[in-house]
Amino acid sequence: MASNFFGKISKERTISALVIVIVALASILPGGIILAAVLYVISLIAYLELTKACGVVQKDPKGLNALQIAGILAVTGYYYAVYVKHPEEGTIHFLPAINFTILEIGIMMVLFSSLIMMMSVYVFTFPRYSAHQVMAAYFSLLYAPVMLSFVFLTRELEYGIYLVWMIFISSWISDTCAYLVGVMFGRHKLAPRLSPKKSVEGAVGGIVGSALVGAVYGGYLDSTLGTENLGVLLFVVGGVGSVISQIGDLAASAIKRNYEIKDYGKLIPGHGGIMDRFDSVIFTAPITYFLIISYMR
Repeated sequence: MASNFFGKISKERTISALVIVIVALASILPGGIILAAVLYVISLIAYLELTKACGVVQKDPKGLNALQIAGILAVTGYYYAVYVKHPEEGTIHFLPAINFTILEIGIMMVLFSSLIMMMSVYVFTFPRYSAHQVMAAYFSLLYAPVMLSFVFLTRELEYGIYLVWMIFISSWISDTCAYLVGVMFGRHKLAPRLSPKKSVEGAVGGIVGSALVGAVYGGYLDSTLGTENLGVLLFVVGGVGSVISQIGDLAASAIKRNYEIKDYGKLIPGHGGIMDRFDSVIFTAPITYFLIISYMR
C-alpha cells in the first residue's frame, strides 16, 4: 500500500518536472514577449500564494480582497515596465555620479506607486486591514514577482540565451548535488529546526557541484562563442548562486513553518505550488543577473 502511494507521488513529481522543463524551454528559448508573459502569469500565481500564506487574506476567502487586487495591478505595471523599458533606451543623469537607466527609473516608479496604492487601501478602508497585512502584501510583491523578473532581464542580456541557464544550474543542479552529497556524507545539521534532512556537508557539495558545472558550461561557451573568461565568471556565479539558492529554499520553508502550512499551493502535482517549486530560483535570478552585468560593465 505504502509503496503504491510513494510510487504515485514519484510519478506525479516526474511528470510535473517534465512539464516544467518543456515550459521553460518553450518560453526561454524564444524569449521576448513569450517569456515575459509566462513569467507574468507565474508571478501572479506566486503573489497570490504568498499573500494567502502570509495572512493577507482569510483562510477561506471568497474572491480577491482589495490588497490582493492592488498587488495584481502592481505586478501588471511592474512587468509592463520591465518588458517595455529596456536598459538600452538610454540613461538619465541626475548628478555626475548618479545615473539611472530608463528601465531602473520605470521600476522604481512602479514600486513606489505600488506602495502608495496599498497604503491608500489601508487608510481608506481602516480598520479592515492590519499593518501586518499591508506589509505582507508589499513583501509578497517584492519577494516573488520582482525577483522572478530577473529571469527575463538575464535572458535579454548579450549572450542571455546561454547565460540565463545559470539561474537554474545555481538552483536545481545545486539542490541535486547537495542532496546526493548529503545522503552519502551528511553528518552535521545545517538548519535542524527548518529542514532536519539538510546537512552542512550537503550544502558544501551543492556549492562545489554548482560552481564546477558553471565552470564547465562557461568553458564550453568560451570555446563555441569565442568569448573569454566565461568559465571563471560562471564558476563564481554557480558557487555564489548556490549559496543564495539554499538561503532561498530555507527562507521559503521558514515562512511555511511560521504560518503552519505544508505547501504554498496545489498547482503542481507532487511539488505543491509555484513557491514550492521555484523558491530557490526566485533568489538565484537577481544574483545571477547582477554578477553577470557587473562583469560585462
